[in-house]
Formats: sequence, structure tokens, C-alpha cells
Amino acid sequence: MTNGLGFVETQRVVLGTEDDPLVLACGRSLSHVEVAYETYGELNEARDNAIFVCHALTGDAHAAGHHGDPERRGWWDTLIGPGKPLDTDRFFVICPNLLGGCQGTTGPLSTDPATGAPYGLDFPLVQMSDFVALHQRLLAHLGIERLLAAVGGSLGGMQVLQWTVQAPDQVANAILVASSSRLTAQNIAFSAVGREAIMRDPGFRDGRYFEEEAEGERGPQIGLAIARMMAHITYLSEEAMTEKFGRRLQGEETGGQRMGLGVDFQVESYLNHQGRSFLDRFDALSYLYLTRVMDYFDAFADPTAADRVRAGGARFLIVSFDTDWRFDTGHSVRILRTLEHAGVPVTFREIRSPWGHDSFLLTPPGYHETIAAFVDRAHEVGLGGAS
Repeated sequence: MTNGLGFVETQRVVLGTEDDPLVLACGRSLSHVEVAYETYGELNEARDNAIFVCHALTGDAHAAGHHGDPERRGWWDTLIGPGKPLDTDRFFVICPNLLGGCQGTTGPLSTDPATGAPYGLDFPLVQMSDFVALHQRLLAHLGIERLLAAVGGSLGGMQVLQWTVQAPDQVANAILVASSSRLTAQNIAFSAVGREAIMRDPGFRDGRYFEEEAEGERGPQIGLAIARMMAHITYLSEEAMTEKFGRRLQGEETGGQRMGLGVDFQVESYLNHQGRSFLDRFDALSYLYLTRVMDYFDAFADPTAADRVRAGGARFLIVSFDTDWRFDTGHSVRILRTLEHAGVPVTFREIRSPWGHDSFLLTPPGYHETIAAFVDRAHEVGLGGAS
């Protein structure tokens, strides 16, 4: 296996215009929609080797390769590249940024053509179906009618599932990793606290904090950092946190420990670092909007949804991790049972991993091998789907 892809560039394309606006599930429309995306590998002449990667909540289009620094690689670089499970010597891999995001695709900080100012909280609430509708436009732009596979972890897996319900003829194979068909009350509660931390921060300024930045303000930094800190706790397992930090204190090795109300424990320092670093790459409004999409998502609310999936002929691989308590294996089993009941071809595997929800970004034994075997089989079968 090679070290991976080299230099890659993020591309941008306008996929919604005044003449052809993107009409959202809520009934509102966007008259100017840009999408940031990256592609890896080459689309073959038959246009039947395309794999679509859907990113998680705080991900972006930069899934593999690097933007100039080989040490800073895309968020799923372990999975995408020559000789890797999503083998770019064989497949044309596409990864765009989500609608409502803050990494190049139209979102709350984008300019509203009607006012010439950022949308802010005037940006419409979007739904999972809107993610799919926009990305269908991206496929049309690229000249692709049907995907060999759609792959996603966490929120990305939710989008893949929605795609197979919404446009079942467009996806031959679907891979859902550490994902869910609907959130539990506990999951909604975690996101609710994160949103409250952001909106109650005085720097939020009713969602117009971007107007203050020219005067030296930087928005709800405390709230956004706290939201990230709390979410990050749910991404790790207790086993991983115990192994990495235990109850070790800052400065314990040098005898500098002392009791106080500050950042005394190493785990506290780690969470503070996660919160601070998040401020440099994500926006508070996008965090509000995208977490809300997850809250309202319910793939099988319509009792005909699974039957539509079956009619499209997609084969499924569902992967969970035994220490993931954010989207525990029960979430995956619910999808599995619903699809099995409808007669959809589905393979399921729970992977042993110490790293909790974050395992989908890492390489626990058996994980990549499972995806590689499924993708290899998909490649053999082709766009015909199940055989």
C-alpha cells in the first residue's frame, strides 16, 4: 500500500441560480448555491466507478490527500487512496461539503442575494433531504447517473440512508458506519445543550455576531468551544479516556500538582485544547443548523420508506463499534432489522474497538478489511446491485 494521495485541490461549483433555484423541503428556495467538493481518482469511460463520501457533522470536503502540507491530511485519508479500501486506482471518489456548512458550501454565513449581507439566522432550516437534493445536482454536474457506492460515517451515514430512501435508483451500494436512522432523546439532549451554550454566549448577539467582527469581536467563542468539548466527550469511550488520561494531573510527572478549580487534570486540558482548536475551523451558526438536521431526521417515519429502498436494489453494509455510546450498536441494529424485514440485502458487523464513536475515523482491526471486502464485491457486481 502507498502512503496515500498527494496534493489535492478543493473545487467549487454553482448549483443553484435564480433561473434554477434549490427548492428546500421547508418550501423556501435558495437562488445562489455554491458547493465545495473534492474528487480523487478518475471517472472511467462507462461512468460506473463513482463512490460518494458523505462527511460527518464537523467534517468537510477535504477527505483525503493534502493541501500543501503532507503531514496535514484529509479526515478520511486512511480509507481513501491508492490500495486503500476506497481505492483511487479503481474508483472515482467524490466528497462535497454539506449545505449549511462553513467550508465553502452555501450556509448561514453566505451572502443572501436579497440583502447583500450574510443570512445569519435568516438562513432556512434545512433537512437531510436537502443535503441529498443538492448532492444530486453535483452528480448531474459531474455526469454521473448512478453511484457504485455511497459511504458515510455518523451524520454521513444518515445522509447515505436518506439517499437510498429518496432516490433509490441512484445508489447501488450503501455503507453506513457508526450511524443512525433517528436520534434518541439522549442524543438530542446532548446537541440541545451544545446549542444552548452557543446561543446564551453574549458574543452570539442574536446570531448577528459576524457584524461585530470588524469591531474586534469574534462571536460566541466560549459557547462554541463548550459545545465542542461536550460533544467530544460523547465521541470517546470510557475505555479510551481511561487509557489516555486516567486521573492524571497536569504537572504530575514533575511534582507540580496542587488542588484548584482550574484545569488540573490532563483530561481537562485535552478538552480545552479540542474546544480552542475547533474555533479556528468551524462556525457557530453551522453548528446550530447541522445538529438540528440530525435531531429531526427519521429515515423510516414513512412506513413505505424501506420498501422504496428495496425497489432501488441497493445492497447495504452496516458497521458499528462496540464501545460507541453516542450511536451504539442498537442504532445500527434498528436499521438492520428494518431493512431485513423489507427484504433489502444487508450485511452487518460490529467491530471491537476501544475508541468509541471516533472509531469510524480510525483503523481498529477488521474495520477497513470489512469495507474493502464489501467494496470489492460491489466492484465485481457493478451497478446492477444485488445478485
